[in-house]
Amino acid sequence: MAQWGMVIDLDRCNGCSACVVACAAENNIPVAGEQEAAKGRAISWLRIERHLEGTWPDLNARFIPVLCQHCDDAPCVPVCPVSATYEQAEGLNAQVYARCIGVRFCANACPYTVRSFNYSEPEWPASYRNLLNPDVVVRERGQIEKCTFCVQRIRRGKDAARDAGLPLRDGDIQPACAQSCPTQAIVFGDRDDPASKVSVSARDPRAFRLLEEYGAHPRVTYLRAGHRGGTGEST
Repeated sequence: MAQWGMVIDLDRCNGCSACVVACAAENNIPVAGEQEAAKGRAISWLRIERHLEGTWPDLNARFIPVLCQHCDDAPCVPVCPVSATYEQAEGLNAQVYARCIGVRFCANACPYTVRSFNYSEPEWPASYRNLLNPDVVVRERGQIEKCTFCVQRIRRGKDAARDAGLPLRDGDIQPACAQSCPTQAIVFGDRDDPASKVSVSARDPRAFRLLEEYGAHPRVTYLRAGHRGGTGEST
């Protein structure tokens, strides 16, 4: 059984936000609108944080894509009173939307602030409705939602390999964010496979994880920007 993980090379990320757009399109993420966004109610499963290094005029912008970290010891799981969120056997922090009652304990427990709450019923213009992904449920008002590592793509990839009678190969499954990244900064795969790209990249000396001191043990590994050498490549 695969154990999914992701590596994001910050030396490659240029903050273009292609991953953000691809995530929204793939996972039927609604647009909150200007008024709701002004209240801090915008819905996003993936955000690009910008950090400035140095002093003027020698400033460098660094970009960090932040999404659900799919922690091995996820603090969001034990606080849910109805078990709407749970740790899947393959390491995903899954979300059962039909079970969610909107108490938002999970969002408060998450140190990465990557969960969104639907304050209003999602509205889709008529021209958008044919663009909705039929493999992803449209969430209702009063539910928490977040990144799933594009679990629908994981299932589709496993089904295709099974139907073809072939083993699932490294790279056969790509979340929307990884597929759309023009600089190939995002790598996804089975971290239990020592030869997989995600495992090799995670062994890079530049590797670190966000807020490691909290003990959540996230499955998303980042590679520091501005450093060269090691087993990974930099641009």
